[in-house]
Amino acid sequence: LKQQMTNYDLLPEDWGGDVMVCPVSAKTGQGVQELLENVLLVAEVLDLKANKKCPATGSIIEARLDKGKGPVATVLVQNGTLKVSDYVVAGTAIGKIRDMTDYSGKRVKEAFPSYAVQVQGFSEVPNAGDIMVAVKDEKLAKKVAQERADKERSEMQARSNARSLDDMFRNVDSKDTKVLTLIVKADVQGSVEAVKQSLLKLNDEMKDDNVKINIIHGAVGAINESDVMLADTANAVIIAFNVKPEPKAATLAERSGIEIKQYSIIYDAIEDITRALKGMLEPTYKEAVIGHAEVRATFKISNVGTIAGSYVTDGKVARNSKVRLMRGKDIVYEGTLCSLKREKDDAKEVAAGYECGIGLEKFNDIKVGDIVESYILERVENE
Repeated sequence: LKQQMTNYDLLPEDWGGDVMVCPVSAKTGQGVQELLENVLLVAEVLDLKANKKCPATGSIIEARLDKGKGPVATVLVQNGTLKVSDYVVAGTAIGKIRDMTDYSGKRVKEAFPSYAVQVQGFSEVPNAGDIMVAVKDEKLAKKVAQERADKERSEMQARSNARSLDDMFRNVDSKDTKVLTLIVKADVQGSVEAVKQSLLKLNDEMKDDNVKINIIHGAVGAINESDVMLADTANAVIIAFNVKPEPKAATLAERSGIEIKQYSIIYDAIEDITRALKGMLEPTYKEAVIGHAEVRATFKISNVGTIAGSYVTDGKVARNSKVRLMRGKDIVYEGTLCSLKREKDDAKEVAAGYECGIGLEKFNDIKVGDIVESYILERVENE
């Protein structure tokens, strides 16, 4: 290793240079204490100090979308003091710090340099690795975030060169290299990175087959209209992991012919993309939403569970159909509708404009205001 360092003009101290080298073993613990002492020594020699009195800057270590708290980020403060009520910018995400907790879960009002704190208050989930900066007001935060978003959108569109899964399947016999462009959305930042890395690994496996995956965007949260417009511009496929499209985004995707592939298991996504790249994508099932019902009352019945007194707002709700229970933008249940009653009688289906009683299989945490989405799986034959 010391020999390799010399290739980059880095000469170890024991070879007459000025670069400190600390051999350590994670297995035995050898050298760890010496490493810590040398880090402090170098910091003292180089006079590395942080200023507590300036606006805070730091790095986003991890970020996720919490169903109860909203966007939550773990921040390592590197300079200045981060305070509750500070306006901050991280990448294209802005926010006002509502709450901060330390590693033990204790609430803190200030975080000094070298502190790692979990913060709430971002308008959206920032990306891990983004630099967070505290600014003087919300107006400046929005201006900085908008400039970054415009730049990011321009870069993504410049990299756009895509085919849909069906295009990949139809053109598998072509001798030209085929490129499948993807947009990845997931519920937490860690999942975004895991899905992206797993899919990009397929490039190495497929390098002899003249096919390639190009991921132009990856972010946390539900699929929004911006994602669909980017996919339309890039002719890309949207991979959704544990998230759903917003209603307006779903309508826009359907109108624009944008393909949204939803998954809850990473291996299913990898298998589908692998089959598409190889031109062996087997017949699949496509979701067809048939109706929605709003929960207006709940009733607990012994030996049965919770029944949702609901009003069918559009389409129809069918017994034994697949259902999702939506609470705001969050999916709180996915399964089967096990009982459906119109007044006191069992019903095969209930149309829009009528009230009904709905029972969900092995699920009782139903609340007034929840939306029941009824859908069926239709078999799709690949061309």
